[in-house]
Amino acid sequence: MRLMYILFSLLYPATIQVQITPTQGEISVGESKFFLCEVVGDAKDIDWYDPSGERILPNRPDIFVSRSDEATSTLTIYHANVDNAGIYKCVAKNGDKEAQATVQVKIFQKITFQSAPSPQEFSEGDDADIICDVVSSPPPAIIWKHKGSKIQVAKDVRFRIMGNGHLQIRGIKKTDEGMYNCEARVMARGEIDFRMIKVVVNVLPTIRARQSEVNATADVGNSALLACDADGFPEPTVTWAHNNIVLETGDKYSLNEDGSELVIKDVKKVDEGDYTCIAKNKAGEKAEEVSLNVFVQPKITYLNNQTASEFDEKVILTCEASGDPTPDISWSFENRVFTEGHLDRNIVVRSHARVSSLTLKNVQFTYAGQYLCTANNSIGQDNQQMYLEVRYAPKILGPVTAYTWEGNPANISCEVEAHPGASVVWFRDGLQLPSANVTNTKIYNTPTISYLEITPESQNDFGSYNCTATNVMGTESKEFLLIQAEVPSSPEIQQVEPFSSTAVVEFEEPDSMGGVPIIKYRVEWRLPGQAWNGRVYDAEEGEITIVDLKPETTYEVRMSAINGKGEGERSPASTFKTEPVREPSAPKLEVKVQNRGNSLKVNWIKQDDGGSPIKHYLVRYKAHTSHWKPEIRLPNGSEYVVLSGLDWNTEYEIHVVAENQQGKSEPGILSFRTAIEPTTIPAKPASGLGTGAIVGILIVVFFLLLVGVDVTCYFLNKCGLLMCIAVNFCGKAGPGAKSKDIEEGKAAFTKDESKEPIVEVRTEEEHIPNQEGGGPTEPNETTPLTEPEPAAADTTSTVVNLLPSTATNSVTESFSTAHSSPASESTMLTTSASSPTKVAPAKSSPQNSPVAQSSSVKANTQPDVGPLVDLSDTPKVPHSSNPIPPVSGPVSLPSANADGLQSQCDPVKAPDSTQNKDLQVDGPAKDAPNALCTDSTTPAQNEYEHFHFHIPQLVTSILVASQ
Repeated sequence: MRLMYILFSLLYPATIQVQITPTQGEISVGESKFFLCEVVGDAKDIDWYDPSGERILPNRPDIFVSRSDEATSTLTIYHANVDNAGIYKCVAKNGDKEAQATVQVKIFQKITFQSAPSPQEFSEGDDADIICDVVSSPPPAIIWKHKGSKIQVAKDVRFRIMGNGHLQIRGIKKTDEGMYNCEARVMARGEIDFRMIKVVVNVLPTIRARQSEVNATADVGNSALLACDADGFPEPTVTWAHNNIVLETGDKYSLNEDGSELVIKDVKKVDEGDYTCIAKNKAGEKAEEVSLNVFVQPKITYLNNQTASEFDEKVILTCEASGDPTPDISWSFENRVFTEGHLDRNIVVRSHARVSSLTLKNVQFTYAGQYLCTANNSIGQDNQQMYLEVRYAPKILGPVTAYTWEGNPANISCEVEAHPGASVVWFRDGLQLPSANVTNTKIYNTPTISYLEITPESQNDFGSYNCTATNVMGTESKEFLLIQAEVPSSPEIQQVEPFSSTAVVEFEEPDSMGGVPIIKYRVEWRLPGQAWNGRVYDAEEGEITIVDLKPETTYEVRMSAINGKGEGERSPASTFKTEPVREPSAPKLEVKVQNRGNSLKVNWIKQDDGGSPIKHYLVRYKAHTSHWKPEIRLPNGSEYVVLSGLDWNTEYEIHVVAENQQGKSEPGILSFRTAIEPTTIPAKPASGLGTGAIVGILIVVFFLLLVGVDVTCYFLNKCGLLMCIAVNFCGKAGPGAKSKDIEEGKAAFTKDESKEPIVEVRTEEEHIPNQEGGGPTEPNETTPLTEPEPAAADTTSTVVNLLPSTATNSVTESFSTAHSSPASESTMLTTSASSPTKVAPAKSSPQNSPVAQSSSVKANTQPDVGPLVDLSDTPKVPHSSNPIPPVSGPVSLPSANADGLQSQCDPVKAPDSTQNKDLQVDGPAKDAPNALCTDSTTPAQNEYEHFHFHIPQLVTSILVASQ
C-alpha cells in the first residue's frame, strides 16, 4: 500500500494522502498501544484529535503524540481505560491542502480475578461462601469445578452459584474439602481464565476424658495423671484449668507435648476437685471435666504407753487416727483382736469418729504387754504399738518336784514372774541357803529363774525346799520337793517280727520311769539253754533290730530299761523263730543331688540279707519314657552309686536289687527329677567377623595344623603322609632314619623299599594271650571294676570304665565297631565298695611284659607292623594278669626307619589296684586313646591304600593324645 502512495504522489504531486496503521484498534484496560499516521505528499503539520474533537497536545500524560519525521506521526495511548475509547483522527496540512484519516479505538476489560483467595476456611456445618470476584467486558460467565468435574447445582441442592459468581455450599462437610476451580469465560472473545481455590473445612474439637474420676493418695509422694483425648481439624490445642486458673508446667504440674496429659505432682488433699480439659482450634472449643478424688492413708496420731496395778478397777487405752475415708480402728493383743462390739465383760471397745478406746476391767498381771492399734481404710492401714505396764506381786511358776539320786547333782528351778523384779531366797527347814552347815548346795540366779543345785549325800538331803520371792507389791513362797529317783520298771515286749538273719522287737515303755528319763535299752537274746548275747540301744532309736541271727532257729529275747539311776528289771523272755534262708529284703534308697544338677548320688541301706551273705547289688535306671540302661553289678559292701551325665529336667527311676545265693530281693525303687539346665549368657563377640569368615578361618587353621602334624611325624617319628610319599614315590627313607635306628639299636630289620609302613586295625575278637596263657574274662555291665590306688609319684590315677564290652591293652578297634558298641552311653557312674582287693604290680622289665612277650611270639608268624593306635572311643580291659593303666598323658609314637615302622614300647608300671569306697565308673572314654605297640610287621607294598585310608584317624589320635 505504501508503494501505491508513493506512485500516487509521483503521479499527483500536489495531493496529500493520510493513512493510519492499524486501521482499527482494541485495547484491554490497562494495556498500552500506539497508532502510526503516515502522510503521502508534503505536509507541514500532522495533528491528532481525540474523540471529543480536541487536538491532542504533546504534554498529555495518558495520550502521547510524537512526530518521527516529516511524513509520520505516532499516537500512543498508555494504560488505557474506558474513557479513552472513541474515534481518533489524524489531520495533515500543507497550506490550503488538508487530508485526514480516522481510527476506531475500542477499550475492553479482560478477565480479571479481583478476589479469589486461597485457601478459604470454613467451619463444618456452616453455609460456606466461596469467593471468586471476576470482572471483564462484557461480563464473564462463571463455571465452578470440583475434583475435575463441573458442579451441577441442579443435582445437589447444597450447591448454588450466586449472582456475583460466588459458590455457596450449604452445611459444608469435611468431605467437601479440597481444590475448587473458578473458571471465567468471555464468549465474544473466546477468552478464558481460572483460579484454583483451596477450601479447608475446620472441624469443631471433640474431647473425651480417659477417666471421669481419678483417685489418688495424699501425703505419700505419689503423682496423679489426668488425661483427655481431643480430635478436630486443625489439630486442637489442649489446656487445663483448675478453679478458673490455667495450669502450666512447673514444680506442681507437668504437661506433655500436646497437653492431653496433666500430671499433678506430690498430691495433697488440697489438690482435690474438678479439673477442666479445654480443646480449641479455629472451629471453636470444647471442654470436659475430670474429677480428682484425693484419699489420705490412715495415720495414728495419738497412742501412749499406760501403767496400771494388778486388781485395779480398770485401765483405758486410747488411740486416735486420721485418714480419708475415716479409718476403722481395732486393737490386738498377742493373738486376740478386739473391735467395737467385742463380747467380753472385762474388755470393752468404743469408737467415735477418729478415736477408739480400749477399756480393761479388773486388771490382771496377764494384761501386761504390747498392744497394737490398727487404723484401716480402703486405701491402706497404719499400725502402732503401745506398752501396758502392770505392776504385780511375785508369782512362782513351774513344777514342784525334782528327782535325783545320791551323788548326782540336781537343779530345783524357782521361776518367778513379778513387776518390778523380785528378790528370791531359798530356805531349808527354816534356814536360809546356803548356810555354814550345808555345803552341798549352790544357788544360781537369772532375771526370772533361781536355780538351787543340790548334790545329795544321804537320804537326809531329800525332802522339802522353800523358795520365797519379794518385791514392792508383795511376797510369795512355794515348797519344792527333791525325791529319790528309782530304776525303771521292765519294758513289755509286744511282738517280735523275725526274718532270716534279723528280728525286729516291738515293745512298750516301762510303766515307771523312776522319775528320770530312760536313756538306753538293753536287749539280750540266746538259743534256748545257752548264754545270753546282748546289745545296748539308744532310747531315741525307737525301733530295735537284732542282727546276725541264724535262719530257721528258735531264740529267746528279753529287755531291760536303763536310766540315770541304773538298770531296771528284765522283762520276761519271749520266744521267736527266724525264717528259713531266702532272698534278701529290698534295700532302702535315698537320693542326694550332687554339685552338678544332672548328677545324683543314690545311697542304699542294707536290710535283712535273707540268712545268706549278699553277693552283690544290681543297679539299673532309666528315664521315664525310655528303655532301661544296662544293668550294673556292684560288690557286696557297696553303699551308693553316683549317676552323672543325666539329661536335664528329666524324670528318672532307679531300681537297686540285693542278691544272695537264694536269689534276688524285691527292688528298692526311687524316682527323682534332675534339675533344669542352667542358662549361660553367651560372651559378646570380640570382633565383627561373620559366621562364614570364622568357619573359613577355622578350616584354614585346621588344615595348617594337619600339615604341621604330618611334617612333625615325618621328621621325628618317620611316619605320616610325607613319609609315605618319600618311601613310595621317591625311594627315600626320610631324614636320619637309618642312623637313628643304628644309634638306638632298635632296627627291626634291614632296609626293604618294597615294604610300606601301615597302621593295623583289628576288631575286639582278635586277642593277644598273656604270658600265663589266658587273661581274665572280659567284663560286662555287672562286673565290678576297681580303681588303682596312687602308688608312685610317676603313676597317674586312672578311671576304670564300666562298659558292656571292653578290652584295654590288646588291639585297636575299627570305627564301625566303636560306633556300634553299646558302650556309647553318656552316663558317668560312681560306686562304692567296702572290700578292697590287692593286685600285684606289673614288673617294669620289658622282657617280662605281657605285651613284649606276645610281640615276640607273634614276630615269628607275621611281619612287623607299626604301632597300633586306638582309634575308637571304647576303652579296653587288659588281658594280662598285671594290668597296665590307661595312658592319660600325651601318646608318643615309635620311630620308624626306611624299612618299616619301628615298635617302641616303654615299660609301664601299674600301681596296686584296690577297690575303694569311691569307685568311679564312667561312660564314653574322654581320655586320649591308648597307644599300643608290638614288634610285628607286615608287608606294606600291597597295603598302601590301607595305610592311606587310616592316615586321618592316625592324625586324629595324635591330636587327641597331645591334648
